[in-house]
Amino acid sequence: MEKTILVVFGTRPEAIKMFPVVHALQADPRCKVVTCVSAQHRGILDQVLEIAGIVPDHDLDLMRPDQTLDGLTAALLTGLGKVMDAVQPDWVVVQGDTATAMAGALAAYYRKLPVAHVEAGLRSHNIYHPWPEEVNRKI
Repeated sequence: MEKTILVVFGTRPEAIKMFPVVHALQADPRCKVVTCVSAQHRGILDQVLEIAGIVPDHDLDLMRPDQTLDGLTAALLTGLGKVMDAVQPDWVVVQGDTATAMAGALAAYYRKLPVAHVEAGLRSHNIYHPWPEEVNRKI
């Protein structure tokens, strides 16, 4: 039975680490892969997408000048939630410790969807260093 896998990322480092995962999932006949980018880092994300040959199924295009973390997080949570409601994935895959990864995991949790989390870096156990990534990891 084919499973729908929603892969969520939005920064260049996430894209670099996720494109081999996307390609491997796409090669598996048991998986229907849907990609969603937040474009938390628009320009440098697009460079990696082009190199990797990935055209996102959903692009939230959330990067804004002088964006606040709470504004970004709210837009991520609602935008990713809408994508999840439309796609109805069996799994959600996130990577790292970014606001995109945290909001993707939280939106999936709110929908009782299983989350596969690919690597979040070293833990400092200090919620202010690195900031805000250490709290994103905990969430």
